[in-house]
Amino acid sequence: MIGKKVGMTHVYDDDGRYIPVTVVEAGPCSVTQVKTLENDGYEAVQIGFGETRETRLTQAQLGHLGDNSPLRHLREFRVTGDTGVAVGDTVTAGVFEPGQNVSVTGTSKGKGFAGVMKRHGFHGGKRTHGQSDRERAPGSVGAGTTPGRVFKGTRMAGQVGNKRVTVKNVTVFRVLEERNVVLLKGPVPGNNGSIVLMKPGSN
Repeated sequence: MIGKKVGMTHVYDDDGRYIPVTVVEAGPCSVTQVKTLENDGYEAVQIGFGETRETRLTQAQLGHLGDNSPLRHLREFRVTGDTGVAVGDTVTAGVFEPGQNVSVTGTSKGKGFAGVMKRHGFHGGKRTHGQSDRERAPGSVGAGTTPGRVFKGTRMAGQVGNKRVTVKNVTVFRVLEERNVVLLKGPVPGNNGSIVLMKPGSN
């Protein structure tokens, strides 16, 4: 299922406990292509989400969509065996059930260039003994003559966030099928309004 992260809020369960949840607009998604082992070498289902104007798509994209409405986001999900879906079918939030575990994939929030303390949790240098400019520095990054270089993968300052992240075993707390909304327990990666992919996980 393709969805859009709306934001976070909280709800109360039957025992009155405070539960933080992420609101995801899940679908409706249209099936745009069904790939088979015979024709494509693997089995998958391609679905689209988010209607857009025809002028925003190329002729090739419109031809691929066929009779489907112009869709902004297309994603492909691997499947095994006959799923029983055909091109033109609609997938709604009703495919999920409360208590079910799902894997959620999204693009994490970009934090820009950051130092080692924010990026890796370094403690920083001493705040005394005259070290006035070492508070947030990484310290030594390697030895001297041997090995005489900095090893690959050494943790340093750099870009933080803006990466594809998958969170596994996120619990579906509630499904509002008539509004195409799924409430997921806890946070999921991405900014509000970003696209997330949800797949059934292990229970």
